[in-house]
Amino acid sequence: MALPRNILVPLDLGDHATRVLEYAVALAATLDAKVHVLHAVNWPVLGAEIPVSVSDKAMDEIVAKHQRELDQLAATYARGAPVGSVEVKVGDPRALIPQIAEQRGVDLIVMGTHGRSGIARLLLGSVAETVARAAPCPVLLVRSGTVVAP
Repeated sequence: MALPRNILVPLDLGDHATRVLEYAVALAATLDAKVHVLHAVNWPVLGAEIPVSVSDKAMDEIVAKHQRELDQLAATYARGAPVGSVEVKVGDPRALIPQIAEQRGVDLIVMGTHGRSGIARLLLGSVAETVARAAPCPVLLVRSGTVVAP
């Protein structure tokens, strides 16, 4: 089995994102791998969270804002390992992450999980679980609160 050379790191830009990226970059540095950073903006969920219709212009502004945040976050960790792509895509992360992994030919996905259970998991679902089932490569999950030391 070959060691991973391309690692996809999907981030939700929450508090846990820095921990996941830090872990992925440390792992990539150890493996001499390249990191690809991805953030998915889910249009339907966004429309439900904001009590008004989201226009194309508003969505473009949201994507641009998230791209700036993602670029800044990736730049913070760029010294630790080579960073390939840093991109924001619009769509359901459950479908986008495996699709991007396939397109990029990544060898590993490193992503966060909140470890929800019970009603919260039932209502919010588990992006990590869905991705782990559909991904074309191994998926390493970093739980919130995990100590970073690969």
